[in-house]
Amino acid sequence: MTYDYLVVGAGFAGSVVAERLASQCGARVLVVDERDHVGGNAHDPIDAHGIRVHSHGPHIFHTSSERVVEYLSAFTAWRPYEHRVLARVGAIDVPLPIGARTLEALYGLQLAPQAVEEFFASRRERRAAIRNSEDAIVARVGRELYELLFAGYTRKQWGLEARQLDASVCGRVPVRTSRDDRYFSDTFQAMPRDGFGALFARLLDHPNIDVVLGMTFDRAADRARFHHVVYTGPIDDYFERCYGRLPYRSLRFEFETLDMPRYQAAAVVNYPGPEPFTRVSEFKALTGQAHPKTTIAREYAQPEGDPYYPIPRPENRALYAKYAARAAAERNVTFVGRLAEYRYYNMDQVVASALATFERLAERRVA
Repeated sequence: MTYDYLVVGAGFAGSVVAERLASQCGARVLVVDERDHVGGNAHDPIDAHGIRVHSHGPHIFHTSSERVVEYLSAFTAWRPYEHRVLARVGAIDVPLPIGARTLEALYGLQLAPQAVEEFFASRRERRAAIRNSEDAIVARVGRELYELLFAGYTRKQWGLEARQLDASVCGRVPVRTSRDDRYFSDTFQAMPRDGFGALFARLLDHPNIDVVLGMTFDRAADRARFHHVVYTGPIDDYFERCYGRLPYRSLRFEFETLDMPRYQAAAVVNYPGPEPFTRVSEFKALTGQAHPKTTIAREYAQPEGDPYYPIPRPENRALYAKYAARAAAERNVTFVGRLAEYRYYNMDQVVASALATFERLAERRVA
């Protein structure tokens, strides 16, 4: 059978583009994914104990884009959820991001916003320029909080010191003077009521879409069968790593089901100390599921395995730029998504990018 489009990857990028092409343009679309499930890293199956888990680490939906919310709401109802994160410092759990509640937990200080700002100002280290992630933190909150909450976590997560990473890595973490301890400040914060799996099933449930799992791009890519390819996989793989491998950090998860209704005080607890894992996630706190037991996952960062996080360093951006230049010269191939663009994307950002990609493809069809 011939198709108008081959979409490589059934995560958010591929699924959104496929749905739009099929429903809005009447295109015939084949979606392939080398994994045995749709949803990419947002896969959230029910485990052997009947508890919904996130196989590839916690995925929390949040956005300030009305367009993204409106689009996805056609495929899911929502359960309100505001994400909160704690960091284990010695024997206490400290709220993140850093704010008034953090100072209260660490130092017993109950400060108004102006006093919190004065606390940070008294500890900041001056920097002529913010060159790396260490600079980004010590210039905002000082050395002590950096060492307590960031240095060890960053070292474990990235296998590098914070000073070896772009400022954007730690710079993404907000610092607040208020008592707002929500991890995100987006206007819309919620979880798909029936899970991410149900959301993806509805996205791909269209008569013009065929989905084949356990299928690699190499096996599917008989170009004579497709007018256009939408590629969401690693861009260096597409070009057979002709310039070298783009570096990623990978993750390993250690799941454990416990005979108790709740294990920890927040859905995610970070471990910036000597523990070998970076964080522990408790999935019932994310999904709202009622169950007498609970499943947790300890998360270990590692250098090899499935690509999760592009490593933001100048030499890696330069390497990606070589691949991006080749991608721009490809005919009838569109690259979209975090692996194809070598970018760290939140889920809403992937959806927004996929919607914009669809619009460009639709304009090309009309032209």
